[in-house]
Amino acid sequence: MPADLGTCQHCHQPVRWTITAARKRQALNPEPDNEGNVVAYRDGLGTWRSRVPTTDLPQAGHERRYMPHAATCLQQPRTVTQSRLPDGVVSLAARRRQRRAGGRR
Repeated sequence: MPADLGTCQHCHQPVRWTITAARKRQALNPEPDNEGNVVAYRDGLGTWRSRVPTTDLPQAGHERRYMPHAATCLQQPRTVTQSRLPDGVVSLAARRRQRRAGGRR
């Protein structure tokens, strides 16, 4: 395994650790992937940086597209929001979407 790769603590597959624009760590699958929704590059100090491209700031020539490892990790624990909510618990995100769409309940 190359020295700049780490290992996922859940599935033990190699990952490329990057730093986002919000200065958070993000694990990406190590190989570029045109299906991915994150672009990454290595800055002048050798640190891997990642971000989500937008229409205002699309992918640049020095950036490559990667898949976030969380999207493909089969062993990563899922949070409550990623699975069925317990009885009596309302999804606030769903309620906000419903209000924006004009439907009140």
